[in-house]
Formats: sequence, structure tokens, C-alpha cells
Amino acid sequence: MSGVLAPGSRIGLMGGGQLGRMFILAARSMGYRVSVFVPEDSSPAGQVADEETTRDYLDEEAVRAFARSVDVLTFEFENIPQQALQWASEYGEVRPRGEILHTTQNRAREKEFLAAAGFPLPAWANVATAEDLAAAARLTGYPAILKTASFGYDGKGQQRLESDKDARQCDLSGGPFVLEAKVPFAMEVSVIVARGSDGQMVCYPVCENMHRNHILDTTVVPARVSPDVAGRAEQLARAVAAQLHLVGVLAVEMFLLPDGTLLINELAPRPHNSGHFSIDACVTSQFEQQVRAVCQWPLGSPELLRPCAMANLLGDLWAEGEPNWAAATALGEVKIHLYGKAEPRPGRKMGHLTAFGSSPETALARVMAARHALPAGRRN
Repeated sequence: MSGVLAPGSRIGLMGGGQLGRMFILAARSMGYRVSVFVPEDSSPAGQVADEETTRDYLDEEAVRAFARSVDVLTFEFENIPQQALQWASEYGEVRPRGEILHTTQNRAREKEFLAAAGFPLPAWANVATAEDLAAAARLTGYPAILKTASFGYDGKGQQRLESDKDARQCDLSGGPFVLEAKVPFAMEVSVIVARGSDGQMVCYPVCENMHRNHILDTTVVPARVSPDVAGRAEQLARAVAAQLHLVGVLAVEMFLLPDGTLLINELAPRPHNSGHFSIDACVTSQFEQQVRAVCQWPLGSPELLRPCAMANLLGDLWAEGEPNWAAATALGEVKIHLYGKAEPRPGRKMGHLTAFGSSPETALARVMAARHALPAGRRN
């Protein structure tokens, strides 16, 4: 395959969170060196990188110097300023393209892109003023969710509206916003799709996702859906990746309605929390897949080796002291991944567990039991 970036080359990574950390571990196992550009010291990704540059994303001189020092550049989360990627792109390839980040880091632009391409969405409207909100609510009905157009994730920047009274009382100072209908879904699912520069695509099995307080709590793979639903979800993910001309990894979050209809909720043009199971349960992890796409290798097999379930570990688990890791692993067929974060704050993602089973139900029960055993107060 022409254009393959050889092992020993240097990958530049913008962002320093746990997704970057797991990407770096995959890249280094394949022989690559990785440099990280991140605003803060001792980031999860910086701890395992070959080099760490700690500068603001809008420090033009630092961004340009970083881009000159690497052979290809990628990112690990959406909130990288578009200007930074424009500076970096003057010195080499950014994969995925900065234009994809520009689209997906803003909910309004993302929905406009999806709607223009004919993809199925919940009812939605842009909101900047009280008058916009009143008109939007007539379109979406109630209940509805008012979300900031930018910088919202894990439930941040969201307000639930149940009535016109709620709409009149809500705070519009942090806008612009998007108002979305609260759809009566039967299940939340996601598909992780990878696409190479030659158009090759592979999809991971459909993930069944359960949230708590707007944060992903558990993922079950394969999702407990019909083959027809799974096939249509995969087709949607492939179509979105192709429409974006993606080179990299994309997560497509969807709502499955009781009648079998699938609606796209959100996009994430990078590895995704719901895809963490792939590290232990697939032939090729989503992080290795990102390395392959960015470095122009042929994509790897996404085959699922066994049914599995993933459970996030939030900082709340540390409330009574260091979790009882031995108790969780004593259950067998459980893998622990921690992200190197020093401060376990409530709601902060500190790590995850992956458990295996003979069925999705068995795997889910096992991972829930393992997490239940973790709090220090449950030590014998």
C-alpha cells in the first residue's frame, strides 16, 4: 500500500486525555513514536508519550513548531480549536481532516451536515434568542433538551425543558444552542466505523449503551438487537463516514425507537468510550485501527472474539478510599484499565472494566458484579 508511514516515524497527537493515552499505547506497540500537544502537565496521554509539549492550543508559534516536528498529526477529542489544526495542516497531513472536526465540534453544524445529507435525526432547531426557543419548541414539542452548540459532553451544557414555562425561565446566556426533541427510544446504540484513505471501511459490532446522569455507564457487545437493526445501524455509520470523507475512526451514536427506526444522535470523529471493549475483545482495537488509518496501513479485522460488557469507573468509587481491585479481579474474566488520573473527582472517568461471558447477559452481570465489589467500604 503506497504512502504507508513506516514504524519509527513520529505521530503528533493533539489532546492529552485517556483516549490519547490508549491511542499512544497502541501506536507504540506498532513501533511508532508519539508526541503529545496538550495545555496541562502530566496528562494521561503525556505520561506514556515519547514527548509532551505543554502549551495553549492557540499558541501559534508552539503549534507550528510541533507540527514541523512530526510526520502526521491526529487528535483525541473534539475541542481542539480549528485555528490550531489550520496552522498544523500547513506542515503536513492532519487525519481526520480539520474540516471534519470543525463540523462535529459544533452541534448545529453537525446537524446541518447530517440533515443536508438526508440522514435520519430527531426533530431539532437552532436557538439563539427567546423567540428562537419558542419557535423551536413548537417544532420539537415537549419534553425537549436544550444543548449548547459547542463544548458540551457527558451531559454538560444541557437543560431539559418540559413546558413553555421551562422555556421562558431557561438561561440563554451561554449560547448559541440546539433544541432537540426528547425521543422515546427503546435503546441507545453506537457503531464504531474506521475508514482508510483508500476508502476501505470496517465496522465494529453494534454497541448497546446505558447512561447514568448523562454519562455512559455500561456498554454491552453485541447489542441485543435483531440482525436487521444491526445491519441498518452499520449501513448508517458507513454512509456517514463516506459522506465525511473520513480517514480515521468515527463513532455514530443512535437512538433505536420501539418501531425499529434508527435516528442519529451525535458523531465523534475519534475512538469512543463505547468502543473501549475492543481493546480486549476484538482482533483489532479501535485505537490500533486509528493508528492504521492515520498511518495508511490496511485496516485490521474488527471481529468480536467473545461477548463482553464494559463499565466505566468514575471518581465516585474512590469516596471511601482506594478501590478494592483484588475483589474485582477475583471474579475472573475481568480486565481493569486505569487512566493515570491523579485526582478522582465525582463524575470523572478514571478507568473502565471489561468482562467476558458466554452471552451478553452473562458478561453484563459479571462486569456489574466486579464494579460492585470495588468500593473500599465493602472490604471484608
